[in-house]
Amino acid sequence: MLMRAVFRPFSCLLLALSLHSFAAAFASNTNDAALTAWDFSVVMPGGQVQPLSAYRGKVLLIVNLASQSIYASQLPALSQLQKTYAAKGLVVLGIPSADFGHEELSDPAAVAVWYAKQNLGFPVAAPATLTGVHAIPLVDFLTHSPKAPSGGPIRWNFTKFILDRSGHPVLRFEAPDDPATPDFAVQLEKILDQPLPDQQPAAPSTHATHHPGPNAARAAKS
Repeated sequence: MLMRAVFRPFSCLLLALSLHSFAAAFASNTNDAALTAWDFSVVMPGGQVQPLSAYRGKVLLIVNLASQSIYASQLPALSQLQKTYAAKGLVVLGIPSADFGHEELSDPAAVAVWYAKQNLGFPVAAPATLTGVHAIPLVDFLTHSPKAPSGGPIRWNFTKFILDRSGHPVLRFEAPDDPATPDFAVQLEKILDQPLPDQQPAAPSTHATHHPGPNAARAAKS
């Protein structure tokens, strides 16, 4: 019984990550102008699947994290942005990955603990694959969808994507671009000042396999 209790959370995380790898196999057609961020999900440290549609109407700042990177010095600035602009609808979302220079911890549980200790004030997903054939589908959307800013594949840790309230990536900042600078804030404020789009009921997505759905989320928790 004790061993079962110890390994249950880890098994749930492995299941959720496997679901993401499975979903990636179907992510071959993100060049669809109808797709938005709300069609995708991320896996959280507890193994639950978090649909990005929960942030519909918000402005997302998605950044790939690495706790051992020299750019981890940007974390306080990202945290401050979340605190400053939360009332205007900003949600910072961190996605840790060891794909770039192996600068993330290898143990998913240790990754969750490390970020929790930083008291960032914004959600940090479970470690994810962001390159190659097993990359989570969200990455292809951020880098290659019709409305994505130029830049191509993610090249290093702390690449920052700003998505407007319609769920489209509209700005991209590379690793050295400091989120603490006034220019970064000005660019972010321009997106935050855009009006909320009409909240029309979403049409049934033809790309449901781009992320695990509610049934998968329940499976990940079981």
